[in-house]
Amino acid sequence: MGDNRIPFEQVYSENFSYVYNYIYMRVVHKETAEDLCSQTFLNALSHYDSYDARKAGLRTWLCTIARNLTINHLSSSAVRLSSSLEEKEDHPAFAVEDEYEVFRDPVNKEAARLLSLLNDEERELLSLRYGLELSVSEIALEYDITENAVRKRIKRALSHCLAFTEGRNLSDFL
Repeated sequence: MGDNRIPFEQVYSENFSYVYNYIYMRVVHKETAEDLCSQTFLNALSHYDSYDARKAGLRTWLCTIARNLTINHLSSSAVRLSSSLEEKEDHPAFAVEDEYEVFRDPVNKEAARLLSLLNDEERELLSLRYGLELSVSEIALEYDITENAVRKRIKRALSHCLAFTEGRNLSDFL
């Protein structure tokens, strides 16, 4: 371990929320997000000695680990989220104890509901763009598509969110 490397405890404390939020945006399930986030940091800790800052920033490295674990989880998961709105209202993400008090804010609760209604690709695009704050060009490189295609897909996902609001506006949640 190099002399200038920051302690892993600091890496964890400075990046936990960022990684957790990214994962939660993808899986829309508190316990699953917690499990995948824990696994992300366990994997990162076990490979921290081999981390090379010249290849990627620390946050990028952590989110790559998180993204791979999340993709593996979603592709191997036998349980798929139902697309019916009625079942979404009873989704476990809304029923569990909210120890982080995320759902105390009605806007956060509505955002989670909208994310749960999107398909995997839409959730992934929005989480990359707004959760990880990747640029359109970075997403285009990741997907091996044009920037214009990324913009159109993000616009379509946001349009789906708007359609799911059923004519309500932000003031309805405040």
